Amino acid sequence: MAPISIRTVLVSESVDPRCRAVLEENGIRVTEKQSMKKEELIAEIKDYDGLVVRSATKVTAEVINAADNLKIIGRAGTGVDNVDVEAATKKGIIVMNTPSGNTISAAELTCALLMGLSRNLPQAAMSMKQGKWDRKKFMGTELLGKVLGIVGLGRIGKEVAMRMQSFGMKTIGYDPITPPEVSASWGVEQMSLEQLWPLCDYITVHTPLMPSTAGLLNDETFAKCKKGVKVVNCARGGIIDEDALLRALESGQCGGAGLDVFVEEPPMNCSLVDHPNVICCPHLGASTKEAQARCGEDIALQIVDMVKGKNLVGAVNAQVLASTFTQESQQLIKLGEAVGAVLQSCSASKTPLSHVQVSTYGDCMKSCTGYMTSAVLVGLLSHELEGCPNLINILSLAKETGIMVKQTHCDSDGAAGVCKVEIATNGRSFKASGSVQGGVPVLLELSDSVFRQPISLRGNLLFFQASGNPQLLSSVAGVLASEGVQIESFSAPVDHTGDVWYCVGVSSLLRDLSALEPLVKDAAQLCI
Repeated sequence: MAPISIRTVLVSESVDPRCRAVLEENGIRVTEKQSMKKEELIAEIKDYDGLVVRSATKVTAEVINAADNLKIIGRAGTGVDNVDVEAATKKGIIVMNTPSGNTISAAELTCALLMGLSRNLPQAAMSMKQGKWDRKKFMGTELLGKVLGIVGLGRIGKEVAMRMQSFGMKTIGYDPITPPEVSASWGVEQMSLEQLWPLCDYITVHTPLMPSTAGLLNDETFAKCKKGVKVVNCARGGIIDEDALLRALESGQCGGAGLDVFVEEPPMNCSLVDHPNVICCPHLGASTKEAQARCGEDIALQIVDMVKGKNLVGAVNAQVLASTFTQESQQLIKLGEAVGAVLQSCSASKTPLSHVQVSTYGDCMKSCTGYMTSAVLVGLLSHELEGCPNLINILSLAKETGIMVKQTHCDSDGAAGVCKVEIATNGRSFKASGSVQGGVPVLLELSDSVFRQPISLRGNLLFFQASGNPQLLSSVAGVLASEGVQIESFSAPVDHTGDVWYCVGVSSLLRDLSALEPLVKDAAQLCI
């Protein structure tokens, strides 16, 4: 991926000083303004290329739409619940978090809550502070031999499993993404949720909050659990239905809960907080010196690496960019954009665009079909759409405008290393194919006109469609000369039968293509 220019960054919350230091060491100006109200942030954000937040700043669509120069939003921590990712994506802004920055801290807090639940530690400590000595009231249970169900087997779930295994717990789990053989390698047997619920003595959740995980533990699922099951949530408020949890605690179906997160923070309804079998914290999962230092430094390093074109880590809405940090991928992106621009220019009078198909050929193109498709669409639609289409937002913008996009790849084909594009507009079809030769994007074919020599896709290019005849080139040259335009190169098709496409490299673009109308059937020009 071509480096993204980030010159100024606004830090809107307290982050570790290493964040500012790393950014400034790499030539990025940093401004720190904390505790801004929404209106203040909206007024401030327009001047910055980047924004770094933690969890308190709400980066809403209104904020994003006011950010004319914003290219990246960095969340110093896991999750991006406080960022409108859809609005950012639509505007072509990368949203990034630090996926591993607070992993250990969150895992350790989870383990602490599990241990606290098993031995009633907070309740016993509070009783002592009240001057009591009540040993019988706080009878606990050992963790040895108990079954811990871990819902969500990502980084944090894995670390929790490995730590609780040292207490002799049996760890089982569920995750729709992590392969069972991977979790088995660190001692977690995977199974369906229906199988998991009735087996667990303890359950801990480590998933993002999304429609499929909201209320994951509810009245129905609590009823399937062992009576007295204990639950922990250090992930996101709402994964456990709070009303259902309170009912399960009151009935004894749930024997205790350890909560670090709530639907509303701070919670206005304190029914759960006040329950004697609940131990809770004010969202302390990432509140360690080590996690804050790690997250602050990580988000700065990730931004710097992206700016320098090294790699992209932690992006939640720009997966298409992940494999675009090599010279070869940058050349292919230029090819896709150039082929798209040629087709846009040659079909401009036949809009609207309805279908786009991008096909790549050969093993060397296997991993690039995704970003090639986005690059082609950027070239095709840059002149048609408002704003700034880029690789991040172009697929969603194309979908919004009703364009059907299809991408395919073929491993075994004689056209290895070639990208072919076909578009449909107003009932007509246009095709083009190109490749990278000697590090330069070239056009090989335009709507069945296969060129004798590949056309270098750079500079000022004039395309025209006409019937082949011996006087065609000299006639076109005469028109160009009369307009003060010099011919720098000429490319003709192999087959001159019928109306075919030609390409002329020119010193400058024509002021008016109508000068060619007596000579050609169609004409288009562009500067790449």
